[in-house]
Amino acid sequence: MVGGGQLAWMLADAARQLGIQLHSQTPGASDPASRLASSVIQAPLGDIAATAELARRCEAITFENEWLDLAALAPLAAAGVRFLPSLQALEPLVCKRSQRLLLDRLQLPTLRWSEMPELGEALPQGMALPLMAKVASGGYDGKGTALLRSAADLAWLQRRVNSADWILEELVAFDLELAITVARDSEGRVEVWPLAQTHQHRQVCDWVLTPAALPHAVQAFARNIACSLVTALDYVGVLSIEFFYGPAGLQVNEIAPRTHNSAHVTIEAATTSQFSQQARIVAGMPLASTALRLPGAVMVNLLGYEISSGEYLDQRRALEALPGAALHWYGKQGSRLGRKLGHVTLPLQASESQARASEAQLRVAEVRSIWPLPPDAP
Repeated sequence: MVGGGQLAWMLADAARQLGIQLHSQTPGASDPASRLASSVIQAPLGDIAATAELARRCEAITFENEWLDLAALAPLAAAGVRFLPSLQALEPLVCKRSQRLLLDRLQLPTLRWSEMPELGEALPQGMALPLMAKVASGGYDGKGTALLRSAADLAWLQRRVNSADWILEELVAFDLELAITVARDSEGRVEVWPLAQTHQHRQVCDWVLTPAALPHAVQAFARNIACSLVTALDYVGVLSIEFFYGPAGLQVNEIAPRTHNSAHVTIEAATTSQFSQQARIVAGMPLASTALRLPGAVMVNLLGYEISSGEYLDQRRALEALPGAALHWYGKQGSRLGRKLGHVTLPLQASESQARASEAQLRVAEVRSIWPLPPDAP
């Protein structure tokens, strides 16, 4: 695994349970995955020599995030290093611009978008303010975005950034934010977890409810989009798709070519978690069932709500005491406002979807009475 954060840590835990060794390349000796990895190469994620050493220790390499220098990695692939997903599959997914071009090419439902014009140039035809501006590469959790309500907002941003690095997207009316996670192995077999509802607080994921309370037709359409995408790319690994759902129907917002925050709930709620499935794929093991083993579950992110050492011991004990709670504490060094420090998953008992959604809100409220949202999350 190139990466050593919480995604790598949960993957290392799943790999251990399957008897698979996981080696990590990560810059910090105290990064979460360092506690569970079979070995650690302490180096920046972009250090290609370190990645070459990682390749000597393992049979295949996967990635914790999509901020990759594919050109720098290409010589390793040419020399026989096995990357999963392949660099070719990742190429159209590593930035938001190439994602939009891919979705347009595959005729999958997505937002209207355009390049950001230079200062003084008119907006492209079909685009009208207000708009959302996004940096094409590297933005996450609301970082690298700007809401443009007026021409003055657009000009302000154009003076401060390189317009070529940004894209514009239409603002869409939506009722729900959703996410689906799919796994595909090297034989082309595909497994998909149920569609989940996500809720954001200031552009950072607050909670996730699975399964989403939506008609079967919507869930089937989301599954078809996910299967079509990974098949078209010959993608091998786990991938998540974020959607908006509203008057225009289901629209793809962004694609994450990796395990994803929206599917952490699968650790407790599904027969096979996203991390166990990723470990299986990279190790060449058969895919396993993605069926839920609970009527439903809600996952709540634990975001830093103060600047401190980040231990929160009393709050963690109180969360663990909640009925059925499964706490995952990432062990990061230090807390800052909005930093993802852990998550807690709570089982839901209601069998009917609306009752389950109401139950989920009560359980989220239980968590927030112990662990409040940050006052100034990014």
